[in-house]
Amino acid sequence: MPPKLKSRRPTGIVPWPFILAEGEEGAGKTYDAIEFSRSERIGQMYVMDLSEGSADEYAGIPGADFEVIEHDGSYASIAEQVEAVWWEAHRAATAGEKPVVLVIDSGSALWRMLSNWAYERARRGDRNRAKLAENPDANIDVGRHLWNDSVERWGRIIHMLQTMPGIAIMLCRGKEISATDGNGQPLVINRKAVKEWRVSAQKDTGFDSTVWIRVRRDRPAELIKARTLRFRVESGKPLPLPNFSYEKLIFDMLGCSNESQPRNMPELVGDRTGPWMKRIAEAADRDACVALWKELDRGPETGLSEPEWRTVRLAVQERVRELAAPPTTIDDEPGSDAARLRAAAEAEQAAADAEVLAETAA
Repeated sequence: MPPKLKSRRPTGIVPWPFILAEGEEGAGKTYDAIEFSRSERIGQMYVMDLSEGSADEYAGIPGADFEVIEHDGSYASIAEQVEAVWWEAHRAATAGEKPVVLVIDSGSALWRMLSNWAYERARRGDRNRAKLAENPDANIDVGRHLWNDSVERWGRIIHMLQTMPGIAIMLCRGKEISATDGNGQPLVINRKAVKEWRVSAQKDTGFDSTVWIRVRRDRPAELIKARTLRFRVESGKPLPLPNFSYEKLIFDMLGCSNESQPRNMPELVGDRTGPWMKRIAEAADRDACVALWKELDRGPETGLSEPEWRTVRLAVQERVRELAAPPTTIDDEPGSDAARLRAAAEAEQAAADAEVLAETAA
């Protein structure tokens, strides 16, 4: 039988925006974002402070009403809290409440953390360790696979912001710099250095956002792009925003309202194992693995093909082994007799757990 066609009529509803607000230091990016919390047209605002450490101080803005998100600085904690806000925004939207707002201050700090993560992983590689042993100042080669890991983590955050059932605002640093040629040398035309504007974030951030704002000290805010049918921003001709406010931009210019919905953007994956693999990687203990195994027992209800289903089952078993015998840390002594005996015992237990997992879940 041919597959059944799935389609629907467009709603015409204006979706909630994911706003990139970038600009110079001291231009008021954080102030403008938190001042938006005074608006009577929004619900609760949540602010994630990743670099400034001054979110509490902005409570001094008259009428400001926001919550500061607590995190421990790790990617896992940050991603978990973004997801928690996503679900709170979903709850508020389902209940017909005013939209939840998430402000991330700043995306530049988040991307810098992920870039440093790739660099430190590269330093621990065999080849780079050998180079550093000979010359502590040697250049480090960061492999493409390490950058891909960083981009994947960044993409997880971006996808949640793009599909937020509310308003998402990411603040980033932006500044004018000297342009360079293909050899990394300053680009000069008619004896004048060519300047270009650069946003300090992952290179696709401007493309991924639905609204892009630039803020400078000496001029009004500018709208670089807006994904909307209500007006057009010409390429290379930013739209000045005198007396800028987020309330005016979102509700008056873009036309958002309490009827707005998140963008309908299912995450694109090579096969349907992707979401399962993410859940398996996040399983914190054996009980979580057993729960996933039981869910797989539903067979065709999972929506997985036979090969995909088998792949996920094997991944669950492998996760059980990993949890039973976690990788050694720098503080371990793998060369000692005690360490080898412990590793052997853990491996034996892991194998036994994997074998009886199906029986336990039955």
